[in-house]
Amino acid sequence: MTVRSFHPPQRTLMGPGPSDVNPRILEAMSRLTIGHLDPAFVGMMDEVKGLLKYAFQTENELTMPVSAPGSAGMESCFVNLVEPGDKVIICQNGVFGGRMKENVERCGGTAVMVEDSWGDAVDPQKLEDALKANPDAKVVAFVHAETSTGAQSDAETLVEIAHQYDCLTIVDAVTSLAGTPLKVDEWKIDAIYSGTQKCLSCTPGLSPVSFSERALDKIRNRQTTVQSWFLDLNLVMGYWGGGGKRAYHHTAPVNALYGLHESLVILQDEGLENAWARHHKHHLALRAGLESMGLGFVVDEAHRLPQLNAITIPEGVDDAAVRTALLQDYSLEIGAGLGVMAGKVWRIGLMGHACNTRNVLFCLAALEDVLGRVGAKYERGVAVNAAEKVLAAA
Repeated sequence: MTVRSFHPPQRTLMGPGPSDVNPRILEAMSRLTIGHLDPAFVGMMDEVKGLLKYAFQTENELTMPVSAPGSAGMESCFVNLVEPGDKVIICQNGVFGGRMKENVERCGGTAVMVEDSWGDAVDPQKLEDALKANPDAKVVAFVHAETSTGAQSDAETLVEIAHQYDCLTIVDAVTSLAGTPLKVDEWKIDAIYSGTQKCLSCTPGLSPVSFSERALDKIRNRQTTVQSWFLDLNLVMGYWGGGGKRAYHHTAPVNALYGLHESLVILQDEGLENAWARHHKHHLALRAGLESMGLGFVVDEAHRLPQLNAITIPEGVDDAAVRTALLQDYSLEIGAGLGVMAGKVWRIGLMGHACNTRNVLFCLAALEDVLGRVGAKYERGVAVNAAEKVLAAA
């Protein structure tokens, strides 16, 4: 068997991630590789830090990309802030709260679960009740934008409650960064992590994180060694610290960081609030088209993410058959449900570069055609017109 060069098919990515990558980012990643301690590269690292501060809306000095996907950003928060014996309150309303629990337990901590139904936002009263019942808790962790359901929780309120009980906060912003309002300093978030492959329109493989001074004080004064050498921020800070001098820690993914730098320049040029508004506008257009076909959302409108739309699959319609037809006939990817929602929902992403008028109309037309072929009952020929009316009025 002779293996040839791999050439991926051209897709339109409208699932839960990765999202379509801006061609400017792909071009940036193809530029000449230089050393990761080269003065020119170190200068770019400082620019990445500054641009990430803008994206997170923070002045935190330790704001940087972890050299691994979002799951490593999550782990970096937990392994640095949770010590053996620590009690952590975890708010779970989807798949990713469960992953937080796994991290706490692997750190030797005790996870106290505060559970809400999948598709609901985290209930602040349940968090407060759990903190009253567990006055020795050290950390509160929750997902701001739950990718498995499309629900967004009130991060500002949850952080405020956690601080009233002297807890640090860890926040998952993998799907929210650059897609929906997120204000790290104003909301006083202690530790936060995200990913590059969603609303930043970049390739997978990096995880932006940010830590407050309060969090760094905890890290510097730990009683035990961080269990992960690679993610120990006491070591990583020497590499991503300020100024021109860097202590060698690991070989950074040079070309991937070119791509992140370019994606953040694109975000800067558009303007963060404009990016939030663009995601909201196209969500409203997609919603109008889907609802005109009789398709409903899992999440109540008040807590619904604009960039991740969880749609209830019509009765009698085969989930996999529809997604397969969209991929084969239209080269369009939408996402399946996870966990208890597997086979019950489709997840349609409008993230970053993929959040545009062309994709909204293309997705609606393709979905209308495929649903007709599988015998679904809905009003035909209305979805695109409904979306266009919303876009024209915006």
